[in-house]
Amino acid sequence: MFSYTIRRVGLLIPVLLGMTFIVFMMIRAIPGNPAQLILGQQASKDAIETLTKQLGLDQPWYTQFVHYLGGLFQGDLGMSLKTRSPISDEIWPYLAATIELSLVAILIAVIIGVNAGIISAWFQNSWFDYAVMLIALIGVSMPIFWLGLMEQYFVSIKWDLLPTTGRDNIRMPVEAITHLYLIDTLMEGRFDQFIEVVKHLILPGIALGTIPMAIIARMTRSSMLEVMRSDYIRTARAKGLKMFWVVYKHSLKNAMIPVITVIGLQTGLLLGGAILTETIFGWPGIGTYIYDAIQSRDYPVIQSGILVVATLFVLINLFVDILYAAIDPRIKY
Repeated sequence: MFSYTIRRVGLLIPVLLGMTFIVFMMIRAIPGNPAQLILGQQASKDAIETLTKQLGLDQPWYTQFVHYLGGLFQGDLGMSLKTRSPISDEIWPYLAATIELSLVAILIAVIIGVNAGIISAWFQNSWFDYAVMLIALIGVSMPIFWLGLMEQYFVSIKWDLLPTTGRDNIRMPVEAITHLYLIDTLMEGRFDQFIEVVKHLILPGIALGTIPMAIIARMTRSSMLEVMRSDYIRTARAKGLKMFWVVYKHSLKNAMIPVITVIGLQTGLLLGGAILTETIFGWPGIGTYIYDAIQSRDYPVIQSGILVVATLFVLINLFVDILYAAIDPRIKY
């Protein structure tokens, strides 16, 4: 197990280097000069050229790439061209917001999706099974922006049950310690703020977790049906064990390997693909941060933002692979 983990961690380096190079080259193919955007359309040509040299954008691409890699190896994500602030200082509040939203979304997806898939397999070909599969099909096909807008219209505007946008109540702002507001409010002992943060998380969490929920439900059902046809399951049922224990104790654990794979992949996708949800609900996450950087041609922010998200995605998949052995002792690396 240990040697396998070391090998997998070693493979992360060429993967991340290759990804960094591809992103670096694609960003520089975007038309437009960051100096022009920073100074405005009325800036003189001399001012633009001066700022371009100050930002190092007049150097060859390979020189810029080597400088950027040198900073990465020292733990330096670079300097924002727009704000002239270290990206490592700016990025965490945005990343923390996305992590918090993604974890809530995947938690909703796992709790509902796994149990819906289990019950569908348990009562195969029943009305509940058909209803869950129909809802799962609709969930996969439903655009996030449409679902988010419908949630805002009915739940927030028409029924006034939950907040429309933002992370917290502007009348009682959260004092950021870790920038994970659920943790910060508990650390401060402010349970009223904690409830407000939870309220703000519900609608974007449901919108973001709908597609993973549907995928997890379908995968759980398929995996459970395969396991429940096994000989040892039939033996357990023949011994007189209650169906609940047969399903949740014997079948579920052996059916979770493909489900965990899907959960890991969907968690990684949520971290990098939450920009629509963040835009609709005014959520200040990493997707919004990178999108704003693209608009202003802030090359270091785009590169570092994508690199951080990609690193988290790869680490999640590494964790999932290692988790396989903990769930199924038959798996040896």
